[in-house]
Amino acid sequence: MINIEKLTNELKRDEGFRDKVYTCSAGKLTIAYGHNVEDNPIPEKIATDLLGHDIGQALAKCERWAWFYPLSDVRKRVIVNMVFNIGAGGVARFRRMISAIEAEDWKGAAEEMKDSRWFDQVGKRATRLAHMMEYDTDA
Repeated sequence: MINIEKLTNELKRDEGFRDKVYTCSAGKLTIAYGHNVEDNPIPEKIATDLLGHDIGQALAKCERWAWFYPLSDVRKRVIVNMVFNIGAGGVARFRRMISAIEAEDWKGAAEEMKDSRWFDQVGKRATRLAHMMEYDTDA
C-alpha cells in the first residue's frame, strides 16, 4: 500500500507550485505542481471547478458596486459575464453604461455596450449580453 498523503507532500516539495503556465525542463507547457498540459490536458471537471472559482471572484468584484445590487438576476449576470471577460477595471470604464444603469435606462445601457470596442471584439457574446441588458430576458 502506498502512502498517498506522503507522496503528495513529496511531489509538492519536488515540483513546487506555479500559478502561471511555464515551460518545464522537457519543453512542455506546465502549470501548478508540474502538470504537463500538453500531454495531459486539464479534465473538464477540473476546468468546471476552476470556472466556479472564477465566477465567485468576478461576482465578488461586482458586489463592491452599489449600482449592482438593485439589478435583476438577468442584468446581474450580464455584468458578472462582462467582468469575467474584461475584468472589473474594464467594466468600470463603461461609465456611460453605468450611468444609464443607475438611471434604469436599459436601452441606453445596451446602446453604451454596443458603442464600444469590446462589442466589436466579442461578437455574439456582446450582442446577446446587450439584448439581455435591454430587455431583462435570457437570450
